Amino acid sequence: MPIFLFIALILLILVGVPIALSLLVSSGFSLLFFTDTEPVAIIQRMFVSIDSFTLMALPFFMIAGGVFEKGGVSKRLVDFANSLVGGMHGGLAIVAFIASAFFGAISGSSTATVIAIGALVLPTMLKEGYDLKFSITTLATAGILGTIIPPSIPMITYGVTTGASIGDLFAGGIIPGIMLTTIMSCYAYYYGKKNIQNTFSFSIKNVFTTFKSAIWALLMPVIIIGGIYSGIFTPTESAVVAIFYGLVISIFLYKEMTFNKFIDLMKNAIVNSSMILFIVGAAGAFGFVMTKAQIPLMMSDLILSITDNPILLLLLINVLLLIVGMFLETNAAILIVAPILLPIVTELGVDPVHFGIVMIVNLSIGLITPPLGVNLFVATRLHNNVRTTDVLNKHLVIYIALGLVVLLLITYLPILVMLLPNLLG
Repeated sequence: MPIFLFIALILLILVGVPIALSLLVSSGFSLLFFTDTEPVAIIQRMFVSIDSFTLMALPFFMIAGGVFEKGGVSKRLVDFANSLVGGMHGGLAIVAFIASAFFGAISGSSTATVIAIGALVLPTMLKEGYDLKFSITTLATAGILGTIIPPSIPMITYGVTTGASIGDLFAGGIIPGIMLTTIMSCYAYYYGKKNIQNTFSFSIKNVFTTFKSAIWALLMPVIIIGGIYSGIFTPTESAVVAIFYGLVISIFLYKEMTFNKFIDLMKNAIVNSSMILFIVGAAGAFGFVMTKAQIPLMMSDLILSITDNPILLLLLINVLLLIVGMFLETNAAILIVAPILLPIVTELGVDPVHFGIVMIVNLSIGLITPPLGVNLFVATRLHNNVRTTDVLNKHLVIYIALGLVVLLLITYLPILVMLLPNLLG
């Protein structure tokens, strides 16, 4: 059964069947032909998988991200980031990373970050003489910060799947997110110094003005993380707080949220969260079949038979995750792979929170890695003259390489991930 299960899954994905349906069909036929378990168990496991209070945070954070995107928050974040670093070499590209980091700390979504920040920054970058290919690639790369800097939808998915503390995952993603923002900005600075004549001048008055406008948005991550660790509310409840907070500042302070915008963002949130929850349910059924076939145990024995050296084993797991991230959507990959790999790494003494952040950073790199590269496709929609092949350039290779550097650092230096969870815990 194990071979049939995975061959069926891979073939269905390759012929274009949606991931959720591929998981369900391969699981159903495996039960039907190789066990005496009734296929109706698939439906039961789907409902059990999504019957979770914690999972309610997922649609709530999607709504919150939509509120901040439509309510004028992203514009104020970009203005503030521009006032800080716009005068540097490659300033606008650095703005893309810093603004994406800020917005990622609100939305929890990679694609939302690319759209919200990219639509604002790209026209100015082109006006200032930035190469179109570099600009699109930079904005696609900056979007991965949306899944790494908390709150993060993949972190919620991982926490629900493995039982790891979502609050600790949120805290654990802060330092890796800052590291990625910094190292990517360094390349943007290098590019700008070689290719761009900067026309922006720094003004401390402008910094204070834009900070005053953006401060309400900047407080949101503090409220979420602070509320969770102070015990005032759970991660799920924090998502609801984020929605109401976002609506208050968008309607009464920024005055940019309209009824039509609210209806539009609710439609998008319902569609996107439904798609992810369908995948969660299908992955739960797939996991049930994997467990019944003892696939996690067999995979563990196979990997440990190759080497029991922790350094090499973590390297092999990272390579595996990079390959998985090239072909599977992040949440689907977590749901399928985490139950297999977590027992292996915990046997080596790796903390589930540490491994979760390593997995999420790894799979986030997959968002800018062909052939799937979701962020690359989203970023190409920001400009009419961009083809998909335009984002396959040397800048993308450099950004991926820099991401791998950070990945290796957090893999082998757990303190970079666990420092804040340990301090806040």
